[in-house]
Amino acid sequence: MLVRYKKALEKIAMGLISLMPQEKDIKRLMETIQQYEQKENWTLFLWKNGEEYVGAIGIAEENDAAIVQHITVIPSYRGEGVALKMLHELRNMGYQHIQANEDTSAFVQKCIPILKEVD
Repeated sequence: MLVRYKKALEKIAMGLISLMPQEKDIKRLMETIQQYEQKENWTLFLWKNGEEYVGAIGIAEENDAAIVQHITVIPSYRGEGVALKMLHELRNMGYQHIQANEDTSAFVQKCIPILKEVD
């Protein structure tokens, strides 16, 4: 289940986003979290599996598209379709056009055809 980021989840969100290669630097990671807190068109969601947060997906809304800025899953849950579930739930929330940025492009482009099959 996708849960919208709030300040109380900051440490969890930082831990999840730090799993992305470009977010290893603590200064950059703090700047990324600030963007999700300050930019009106940026939204961060955490994926909750039972009582555990196991993934994160951050988007920037642009016109009628959701541009995936960050997408990550903790290593012990990789290969279980968590990222695909996050993208599918974004679609169910009304984001019909899901795109990727430079950092997420390779992964998101692999998922788009699978999402279209599910729909």
